[in-house]
Amino acid sequence: MATSISHLLLSPKPPFLPLYPSLPFFSPLTLPPRSPKLLCCLSVKQQANEQISTTQSDAANTLRVAFAAGGTGGHIYPAVAIADELKIANPTVQILFLGIPNSMESAAIPSSGYVFASIPAAPLARPFVSFQNLLLPIRLIKSLIQSHKKLREFDPHVVIGTGGYVSFPVCLAAALNGIKLVIQEQNSVPGIANWLLSFLADVVFVAFNSTIDCFPRKSKCVVCGNPVRLALRQDVPKAVARLKFFPKSGKAGVSEGKVLLVLGGSLGANAINIALLNLYYMLLENEKLYIIWQTGVESYNEMESLVKNHPHLYLTPFMHSMDLAYAAADLLISRAGAMTCYEILATGKPSILIPSPNVAEGHQFRNASLMADLAGSRVITEDELDSTTLALAIEEILGDERKMADMSERALKIAKPYASAEIAQHILSLVNFSTAKEKH
Repeated sequence: MATSISHLLLSPKPPFLPLYPSLPFFSPLTLPPRSPKLLCCLSVKQQANEQISTTQSDAANTLRVAFAAGGTGGHIYPAVAIADELKIANPTVQILFLGIPNSMESAAIPSSGYVFASIPAAPLARPFVSFQNLLLPIRLIKSLIQSHKKLREFDPHVVIGTGGYVSFPVCLAAALNGIKLVIQEQNSVPGIANWLLSFLADVVFVAFNSTIDCFPRKSKCVVCGNPVRLALRQDVPKAVARLKFFPKSGKAGVSEGKVLLVLGGSLGANAINIALLNLYYMLLENEKLYIIWQTGVESYNEMESLVKNHPHLYLTPFMHSMDLAYAAADLLISRAGAMTCYEILATGKPSILIPSPNVAEGHQFRNASLMADLAGSRVITEDELDSTTLALAIEEILGDERKMADMSERALKIAKPYASAEIAQHILSLVNFSTAKEKH
């Protein structure tokens, strides 16, 4: 045994046990006993360090996306549709929506299941040269400062702007901070804000091929269509959808009839409401016609007091089940907001479009003109709109099955119902994040 011990003491140390001259050397026979407390502390500390390292690694590997969207449903719901697709593709993604306080988005976003944070508005009044815009620089600076703070706290990998007053300061702050920037333009012709932001954006998603020509840097544009709500892509039987609105009519009654869906946008449309008010009861003399009428929140009380109850009439301030409303309808009467137009295409519905003259830069008239060319939609300007003109257009379309089939076929042919999924994949590629399927 002594020889063996001497041999061990005289032999060089193995490579995995280096001898440090500065440290006291103990022979194998005189090693001090190890302290259980010391081992325990080292073990706990090692586990804690591993947990911190894992947490930091998970945080670094978690995709964070900020959306800037607000004002109307046409800006909000495309953003929600993209967010939904990102959650499907990457379930661990963290999403933050930025918008204006006490607005439509401040209620709609949390109800969609996403985190919402507010920043002060910097609205641009029309016309541009006006007294209201004198304070615009100060408001814009305040919005930029708040946007910078929110983005710094959340630290997103990418910011997605889908429009509204909130979009410009948030997207500008993102670009100034070196964050990847994506713009989604719903209209056939972009507004001033998105046109300016396109110089700073990494990618600009557009709905129509013709929209590319409106942007100065065409190489950044990707034609994907407009994102539509996931619910609209579900195949709901027409008879089932109609019974939700007219349960007393019975399955046989609503199946044989025609349903007219009237939409004035999320905020309502007074001109459409007045034209229909002078017309609806005459239309309902046709026993096979049903009307689903969204008045808008602001006009509902007035319309409800003026409209007579009828078993074939469904009156509502706001449509919460748009998928059922589209599934039930044979013909739509609507404003020509970008998202409404694209939902008409995605669901293949014949339509009568009445563009709002009050929307900035004539967006709705241009959208309606494009819909007439692509899908055969009937366009009635607000100057032309009255109960007689509207009645003739309704009868002309509903009375011609061949015309309705042609309008439906043309709409479906150019629709891109999976636009939101395509946009989500482009965003994941932009920030180099894999989809959930690729990770597993």
